Amino acid sequence: MQSPLNGRRLLLALSGGIAAYKVAELVRLLVKAGAEVQVLMSEAATQFITPVTLQALSGRPVVLSQWDAAAPNAMQHINTSRAADAMLIAPASADMIARLAQGRADEIVSLTALARPREGCPLLVAPAMNREMWSHPATQRNLAQVQADGATLLGPGCGEQACGEVGDGRMLEAAELFDALEAFFTPKRLAGRRLLVSAGPTYEAIDPVRGITNRSSGKMGFAIARAAQRAGAQVTLVAGPVALPTPRGVTRIDIESARDLLAAVLPLAPQQDAFIATAAVADWRPAAVAEHKIKKDGSGATPVLAFTENPDVLATVAALPDAPYCVGFAAESEKLLEHARAKRLRKNIPLIVANLGPATFGRDTNALLLVDAAGHRELPLAAKDELAEQLIAELATRLDAPR
Repeated sequence: MQSPLNGRRLLLALSGGIAAYKVAELVRLLVKAGAEVQVLMSEAATQFITPVTLQALSGRPVVLSQWDAAAPNAMQHINTSRAADAMLIAPASADMIARLAQGRADEIVSLTALARPREGCPLLVAPAMNREMWSHPATQRNLAQVQADGATLLGPGCGEQACGEVGDGRMLEAAELFDALEAFFTPKRLAGRRLLVSAGPTYEAIDPVRGITNRSSGKMGFAIARAAQRAGAQVTLVAGPVALPTPRGVTRIDIESARDLLAAVLPLAPQQDAFIATAAVADWRPAAVAEHKIKKDGSGATPVLAFTENPDVLATVAALPDAPYCVGFAAESEKLLEHARAKRLRKNIPLIVANLGPATFGRDTNALLLVDAAGHRELPLAAKDELAEQLIAELATRLDAPR
């Protein structure tokens, strides 16, 4: 799968801050993805990381001063910005943000930001500073102005800071910035759309210690939520008990049982354009939950469990008078097409995505079968992230089509 950053020309500008050490890894990721990276550094930035390091990683001489006469016209701030698809300032210190807000141009980073063609070279800003500096009214006022002038804010994060304090103001990690840049360049085919995604297993308690669940890792559903957010959708992810990080920009609701899932999904569904039900929902639950742990007593007697059927979350949503476009998932162990067709009809939904569950649970790859009223189509074995992007492209086409 080719990154949306492949072939992109990026200006990566550093101002002074300890977070500059993260930029080395970011440059490595960008170059690996096929981007051309031109690094600019303020004088303050060189106190935290050397230009030699970033030149070695980017494969290009680092621009350090507006007085650099290496270019024939001695106008690096013009040349570099005219050749770039975007400019990212990371780290963006409180001082640099103030310079941007005031339109100052007395060093290479702010000068280039001011001189860039705003339509052709958008500006992204990754703040990095102490929590008190971040929350100061002057910084917040400057940030508001920078955003009003058209810049996109990436972060900041929250956590431990180099000074030993804890709070907002940390620059995002290199992988998070890379992900944000990929998302920035992803076509926004779902702009203005609202998507509801369910993911992971459900857990049905037997007693306070034990329960019934399944081997779904949630990876496919989380990949779909991430791909939908990158495509411009407002995404709500309802997740069963899984140990996965929330995709950036996605609203997450954690649930446990099938009834929890229904309670979370039902009020949200009417406001959505689509519901993608990837969660592996338990079909049955114990009819009664023991108050305490069921213990063996040495007699060899086996406890008898009675079961009752769980609500059908997808069918319930599909039957709403103002139902969103519903996409179901079928994890089967045999007769994939036959069972998928039957499930689609039973739930009365336009599209079902089928896979062989035992072959994919917990793995990073999958192979899918798309089944609708017109027939079926295979998506061959690929990374789940790649399949998620293919599914989101398919969904965008279907949502745009007259219904």
